[in-house]
Amino acid sequence: MHLRSISAYARELKPLMPAGSFAPARLRLLWLPLHFAVVALSIAALAHGVAWPLWPLLSLLIGCSFAGGTFVAHEALHGALVRGRSVRRLIGWLGFLPFGVSPRLWEAWHNRVHHGHTNDPSQDPDAYPTLDQYRRSAGVRAATELALGRGRWRGLVSVLIGFSVQSAHQLLDARARRLLNRREHLLALVESALGVALWVALAMALGPLTFVFAFVLPMVVANSIIMSLILTNHCLSPHTDVNDPLVNSLSVTSSRWFELYTLGFGFHVEHHLFPAMSARHARPLARLLTQRFPERYQAVPLLKALRGLYRSARVYDTPTTLMDPKTGQRWQTLTPKPA
Repeated sequence: MHLRSISAYARELKPLMPAGSFAPARLRLLWLPLHFAVVALSIAALAHGVAWPLWPLLSLLIGCSFAGGTFVAHEALHGALVRGRSVRRLIGWLGFLPFGVSPRLWEAWHNRVHHGHTNDPSQDPDAYPTLDQYRRSAGVRAATELALGRGRWRGLVSVLIGFSVQSAHQLLDARARRLLNRREHLLALVESALGVALWVALAMALGPLTFVFAFVLPMVVANSIIMSLILTNHCLSPHTDVNDPLVNSLSVTSSRWFELYTLGFGFHVEHHLFPAMSARHARPLARLLTQRFPERYQAVPLLKALRGLYRSARVYDTPTTLMDPKTGQRWQTLTPKPA
């Protein structure tokens, strides 16, 4: 399989994009106060004794807005909404507040390393392991056992709490993985601690039961929404040693309202080609990719991708073959069609 670099695609595609495609999409920042308003009003309703039958609905609304803020933070920290670093980080901290994710950690973990080495198992912190890595590490084996796949219901753990767990792990492991230097790691710890302190204060103010509906259950909702998209981004795609987004990434399609709510996060091949471009411009790029690279560009419905994850394994026997180490059963990754 011939692999192409991001820069090779960009040189060909960027001149063909509509004018203004790479300008900051500032109006999308309005999603953040909207999500904060939903969270604040819903928590206030819970705190002031709204009727019990409404509590699960309010938890659902809070969780959807927790996830919605994360999509705003993601675009902002790529520079797709505003350009200034300080403003980007402030928006990122606010958007990631439910998860306590430090914006400087995200820039290092996600922007620099994940985007720079996508689905390279030796460098990408988001990549699932090779068979050799699985055999050598008890920690990798334990984590993989809780991954979505092989028809195991316990794999839902990675959906229900996956983003929270991964974020905490990346923060604690940032120095060891050389994601951040000593000073930046300390600042990242402070940024995360400030977020955690706010939720601890809220827990003390609300009491245990109300806090479960105001934060704990909403976090399960938010994790589920976010992880349903994150897991489909790359986990059905091959490992690659050249960062080729049309091979190692997958776009997923969904309803227009879900696309609007998630800020087009499902356009993931497009995002890896132009991370600093807002996904509001992803649809024209998707059409270009379909026209120019019909044998390479891959986009499938979200539910179909999730079914594929549930039915296959999360260990790579070869770069293009997923394997269940316990049974030896194998599945082919999604690969470009022959030209």
